[in-house]
Amino acid sequence: MSKKIRVTIWNENLHEQNNEFIANLYPKGIHGAISDGLKENLDIDVFFATLDEPEHGLTESVLKQTDVLIWWSHLAHDKVSDEIAIRVQEKVLDGMGLIMLHSTQGAKIFKLLLGTSGALKWREAGEKERIWVIEHGHPIADGLGEYFELEETEMYGEPFDIPAPDNLVFISWFPGGEVFRSGCCYYRGKGKVFYFRPGHETHPIYYDPNIRRVMANAVLWAKPTRSVEGLHIRQLTNSPPLERI
Repeated sequence: MSKKIRVTIWNENLHEQNNEFIANLYPKGIHGAISDGLKENLDIDVFFATLDEPEHGLTESVLKQTDVLIWWSHLAHDKVSDEIAIRVQEKVLDGMGLIMLHSTQGAKIFKLLLGTSGALKWREAGEKERIWVIEHGHPIADGLGEYFELEETEMYGEPFDIPAPDNLVFISWFPGGEVFRSGCCYYRGKGKVFYFRPGHETHPIYYDPNIRRVMANAVLWAKPTRSVEGLHIRQLTNSPPLERI
């Protein structure tokens, strides 16, 4: 029997504690809604970690047991310690999958792995978002149609300060005329990274069935590849030749 995928969902968990509307919208927290959506589609083990826990809940032992880490942050990017951000970066380089959601584009881990600011245009006006699937053969797009829509959400627009994705799965369109690269895949070391734009905290994004399908697909795509074994990235150093020279 194959081992279940182990997913850790990291959430600041600040909006839910400090805003009554958001607390009512997400009574289990944003992390709880994400977990429910994953479990609708996948037979996996899910664990939670939040900002206010020791080491932000991302201890060495937690990350060692994590196949895919999902990250949602907004208010407290700078409150995440550099040590923990680097720890997560090293785990990704060693093969752990990482899914970064919505405003996580401002997080330390985003900047460490992608090397850019993540700056973008934004607007909160409760606009519709049309998410176009532009790489239909990609595993993250499995089960989706040509496009799907969110009736009310926050706008993100180009220019988006990111490196060119290794795979661009989704592009979003908004009624104000903006477009946005909203589903971006990257390979970093042995790890796979997916940035997915939707997820504004004042809208019920993580209850949407299409969003839940994308999230489940992304977990399957990002899980570690066990077929290639070798040194950890941080252990790569001066090496003796394989052949006589």
